[in-house]
Amino acid sequence: MREDREEAIATAAYRLLEQQGFAATTMQAIAREARASMETFYRWYGDRTGLFRALIARNTAEVASVLDGLSDAGLSPADQLDRVGTTLLTMLLGERAVALNRAAAADPTGALGAALAQGGREALLPRLETMMQRALDAGHFSAPDADARALTDLWLTLLISDFQIRRVTGALPALPPEAIARRSATALVTLSRLYAPACSA
Repeated sequence: MREDREEAIATAAYRLLEQQGFAATTMQAIAREARASMETFYRWYGDRTGLFRALIARNTAEVASVLDGLSDAGLSPADQLDRVGTTLLTMLLGERAVALNRAAAADPTGALGAALAQGGREALLPRLETMMQRALDAGHFSAPDADARALTDLWLTLLISDFQIRRVTGALPALPPEAIARRSATALVTLSRLYAPACSA
């Protein structure tokens, strides 16, 4: 199946990125590692940037899946934010995201960095804003001086802080799930305190 082949290619690409860095991780090297033909590579991905776009899309798919399921989950707006925050932070601090960010930093053309921004933050941000707007509409936050975009930006700052860059530089080890869950909860509590709805008389 194609999905199985794509996962084998992704696994090979991440393994080579970790072992030898971005410069040496060529299409040919990945094809050899994955035991795939170059014809398949060029047909599916076009070039190395196309392959990395596909890797980025696969890496953000779990967050997108959680966002897609929120309307059927029966969760309060606050619980929705917490669930997505935990999923998002788990993805961003995971080994695959770290590998992609290191590759983007090592790409002198900037093409991979642009692809990472487009397929990651830019793809998810409008949907995160929609989630935040639901929380505003439900009265979970009182933000007369801020809109959903501003609150989403602040929430992401509280959630991620410098954790992602510290993971990429090797200054921060992988966090256990319970630490990520605490971080997500803390970000939500802090945002709720900053924009707490006025108490009714």
